[in-house]
Order: sequence, then structure tokens, then C-alpha cells
Amino acid sequence: MKTLIELYDERPIENILATEVFRPERTVFLCPAEAAHDKVMQEKLRLYVRHRRLDTELIFLESSLYHSGKIEKQLRSVADTYPDCVLDITGGTDAALFAAGQFGAKSDIPVFTFSRRRNRFFDIHNAPFADELPCTIRHNVEDCFMMAGGALRSGRVDNAVLGRYMDVIEPFFRLYLHHRRDWTRIVGYIQRASYTDRELPPTLHVDAPYTVKGEHGSRLNAPEKALLDLERLGFIRHVEISVDGVTFDFKDFQIRTWLRDIGSVLELYVYKCCLDAGIFNDVRTSAVVDWEDGRPQDSVTNEIDVMAMQGIVPAFISCKTCDISTEALNELAILRDRFGGQAAKAAIVTSQRCRSITRHRAAKLHIDVIELDDLLENRTVAHILSMMQKNSGA
Repeated sequence: MKTLIELYDERPIENILATEVFRPERTVFLCPAEAAHDKVMQEKLRLYVRHRRLDTELIFLESSLYHSGKIEKQLRSVADTYPDCVLDITGGTDAALFAAGQFGAKSDIPVFTFSRRRNRFFDIHNAPFADELPCTIRHNVEDCFMMAGGALRSGRVDNAVLGRYMDVIEPFFRLYLHHRRDWTRIVGYIQRASYTDRELPPTLHVDAPYTVKGEHGSRLNAPEKALLDLERLGFIRHVEISVDGVTFDFKDFQIRTWLRDIGSVLELYVYKCCLDAGIFNDVRTSAVVDWEDGRPQDSVTNEIDVMAMQGIVPAFISCKTCDISTEALNELAILRDRFGGQAAKAAIVTSQRCRSITRHRAAKLHIDVIELDDLLENRTVAHILSMMQKNSGA
């Protein structure tokens, strides 16, 4: 295949998937004016093509995607320039698809499409090379962000070291569930007890009063039972508790970070559940997406607690140790739609019991909900598998 014609779509995967599968010499995009003149977007897409090691030239041509006559005329012009072309009608507007149908019926140009539901390409007209061809492309989290013009940045967790902690994540989570109602106070005490001046490096040793200052003038007593349970788990060592004070040592700096952050335990557990599901080719926790790709003056970033890729289908998972807010649901839906498109999945996990109105809001946004009872009954992996098996799109 030498020339691939794409009807530009707002969903990134629709624009680039056929190029990745068929690897043409050039891909010609028929774009609305704003995309045809968006040099930043075009350069980012070229960067993604190089990142995926594709030797494909990208050409962007302006076209009115809402006027079928003009689109058909543009298609004929491209076909005259590149008589070896084929046409992908996976993306594009209704008018563009109508024009492509008219054009295909009047010519011998091969036309094909991709079905997200069946994960296969199909011959629409004179394209036997695409008929029921399975898509075997496997994207990782970085690919998902890059194709949409963003970038993956380092978050709060070094994913490279997590393999060392797999055996303790579930016991850590069960400890959290046991102390769930007091977890905010437990972490609050550990934060203040282990506080070090910003100008000094953090230390693994803690020597603190039995009672420390909390927020808004409150007082936090040492969570004796939780500290002893953490010692039995091996997360802290050499625990000594008396009315005069508390001393202990964190096992390492990674454990120190997790015990000083309220949400880490739930994120780690969901991360492990995604691995245990056995269907993902990439799983990340604390995935920070930079919408502006690193320009500090106007950079916009969001952190996704857990993100996983199954082939070309991304799953965005938000983790909450508190009640689910409408704002959290809206933010998750925006991230999913912006970087994942129609086939992407989204779930929100809460260690609280979910209200019916929240479930209704989540359902309207096509977001799966995993709540406290699911966590208590070890149903998280089953929910993740069920979510990924749901059909999306054509």
C-alpha cells in the first residue's frame, strides 16, 4: 500500500490505526480547516509516527467535512494525484462517509473500515486485503497519550520498582480495610510524626511525641494498634510506644511515601488487580498526562490513578478513599474521551458505599463503579474483566 486516505476524526485512534497496521508510504488526511492549519497537532502526530517507528509521510489537506459534494471532489483530486490510493472510512463525519460511499461506488478505489466491536478490518469495496483482518496492534500507556497530542510524565510512583512489592500489596490493602474508618487519622499522624524540614533530606527514622498537632487545631494520638499491625506487616520496624513518645523506622523510602499518602494503598491494590486480571499488555499507576506536552508556561496536567491497555483499548481508573463527587466523574469522563475515544473504558473505585444517585450519574457517563462491598468480597478483578468485555462502538 502506497497511499492511504483518512477522513480526519476527533478520536485519535481512528486517525492513526490503519497507518500502523498497513504502513503505507504516505497517509493523506482530509481535515476541517482548524486541523489543516494546526501545525502543532500535525507535528505531534508526526512525532507519534516516528515514536512507533513508522516510515510514513503525513499529508494534511483542508476539506469541508460537512459538504458531501466538496468532499467527493476532494477525494477525486487526491485519487488523481495518488492513483495507487486506498480509502479508510473508519472515522469522519456522516457527510464525509456519505461522500466516500458515493466516491467508492463510482470508482475502483479500495475502501475498508475497522470494527472496534470485533477488532477487525473489513472490506467495504474492492479491498480483500482488509477483509476480516484482525488488529494485533498493542499500545502502551505512553502511546495512548502521544497519539492524542499529550505526553506521559513521571508521577508519584516509580512503576519500575513495583514488582518488588507485589507480595505485600494485598496484605497492605487488607490492613487498610481493617482500619478504614480511622485511616485518615492514621496517615495524618504518620505524616506529622515523620515530618522533616524541606531543606533537610527525609529520613527513615521517626521519633515523635505521642500526641501531635492535626489540622485546624486538632490533636492526633499515636494509632497504637495500626502501628503494631504495620510492624507485623514489615512496613515499619523497631516500634516503641510510650506516653512520652513513639519511635520506629520505615522499611524503605517507598514504604515511607505510601504510608504518608492516604490514597496510595487503594491505588496499589487496583494496580495489582489489573495485573491479576491477566488481560492487559501495560498497566501504570500514577500516570500523569501532560496535555500541552511539556510547555511550562501553559502546561495542563492530570493524574490518572491507574491506567491499563488491552491491545488498543485503554482503561482509565480513578481511586477514591472518600465519597465519589460529580466533579470526579466528570473529570474521568473527559480524560477517557480526550485520550481514549469511543472504545475506551472508565471505572471509579471507592472504599465507601456508593449512593444510588452517584451510580446513576456514573452510568449516564458510561463509567463503571467498584465500591466497598466489591472490595470486601474480592470482586474487583471480576469487575475489571466485565468492564473490558463490554462492547463499544461499531
